Amino acid sequence: MNIDIPAGKDPIGYVWGEMVPGIGIAASKFSLAVYEHTTLGLREFEAARLRIAQINGCVFCLDWRTERDGQKVEEEFADAVLDWRTTDRFDDRTRLAAEYAERYSLDHHNLDDEFWKRMSAHYTQQEIVELSMSLGAWLAFGRLNHVLGLDTVCVLPSHRS
Repeated sequence: MNIDIPAGKDPIGYVWGEMVPGIGIAASKFSLAVYEHTTLGLREFEAARLRIAQINGCVFCLDWRTERDGQKVEEEFADAVLDWRTTDRFDDRTRLAAEYAERYSLDHHNLDDEFWKRMSAHYTQQEIVELSMSLGAWLAFGRLNHVLGLDTVCVLPSHRS
């Protein structure tokens, strides 16, 4: 952990809510908004989110699975995301979401016309903007949590004893 957390304080709540409330609370609202207001399908959403988590190395983000209407992606989905180029588990939209996440975070200067033609063939303009904003949130906040060491002390509600 790279930030001192007072005894008895929840690390995420303290860092995001108390240390820099003018920034952290707004960032938290944006982070939650990509989950609450998404129009993207669960599989493409999770493929993009997990690819960013894999690149960031955020332990918490890697462990998290988005749930919608009682549904989550299958357990092997994260492995398929690692193999997004060759897996037979993905349709075109899901594969493209994983590709976009990887290129957005590692090679954004080389998103060429060929890539945008493929994106536009499978996603509406609104979906592209939504996915781009979601990628930005996951990249920034997952990386922030990992760099500060928060990802190793945060516990999913399902893992609390």
